[in-house]
Amino acid sequence: MGILVTGATGTIGSQVLAHLAAQTHPVRALTRSPATAKLPAGITPVGGDLADVDSLRAAMKGIDTLFLLAPNVPDELTQAMLALSVARESNIKGIVYLSVFKGDAYADVPHFAGKYTVERMIEDLSLPATVLRPAYFIQNDLRLKEPLLKFGVYAMPIGPKGVSMVDIRDIGAAAALELVRRHRAAAALPRETFSLVGPDALTGEHLATIWAEALGRPVRYGGDDLAAMEQRMKGMMPSWHAMDLRLMLARYQTDGAVASAADLARLTHLLGRAPRSYRAFAQDAAAAWANG
Repeated sequence: MGILVTGATGTIGSQVLAHLAAQTHPVRALTRSPATAKLPAGITPVGGDLADVDSLRAAMKGIDTLFLLAPNVPDELTQAMLALSVARESNIKGIVYLSVFKGDAYADVPHFAGKYTVERMIEDLSLPATVLRPAYFIQNDLRLKEPLLKFGVYAMPIGPKGVSMVDIRDIGAAAALELVRRHRAAAALPRETFSLVGPDALTGEHLATIWAEALGRPVRYGGDDLAAMEQRMKGMMPSWHAMDLRLMLARYQTDGAVASAADLARLTHLLGRAPRSYRAFAQDAAAAWANG
């Protein structure tokens, strides 16, 4: 029996596979393009899509552990729920589901509310799952290279309340640890939930200061204008997605998304070390940009 990773070629799936590649367990990667997928050595590509139930049934044959990452698409909720239903009928004994931090609180943010509904399904059906709730990905801010370097502006309207951003490498490590733990278990294990967070409550002004130190030049916070952010995002993604992100950032501005001491302690115990900091990420990014 083995492990199936969905979303395998994306940002988080790639991190999960990188951590699983060192293991001796059979690992399959679900991808729409198995012939051309670039995967770590030892990982087996398998054709399929969460929107194609028959392909999921085929991919889960001979699998006992599932990493479920549903894509950020309009029918994300349907895809995730159907995937869990297929896992249930396939007698999968261990599931690791990628949800979102504060999904239970941000009822007006579509992808947050959808992921929390999936969590409710897991709980209601007593599925043997670990729910991972990552905060805003630190590496999202690599997309801010141009405004940082050209204009000295940190341009994401994070707001003044604070967000405990998480490094995607910590997400991959946590997912792999839980997948291996559930795969190795002789029987299904109890449900677990982890908040995947960073050590700092980062505000817009705080982030500008971190970048100023990393770049060795003045950097200011670009402010909280969500309408401008939405218009800018529409040039890179569908309008529904831009609106979804605007609603998320609005809640960051009014409520924040700050981890508790218990969240950090629990994640530190899982990883066997403290989670990575935004400051370390910014220093590494600045050095890489300086070297071309």
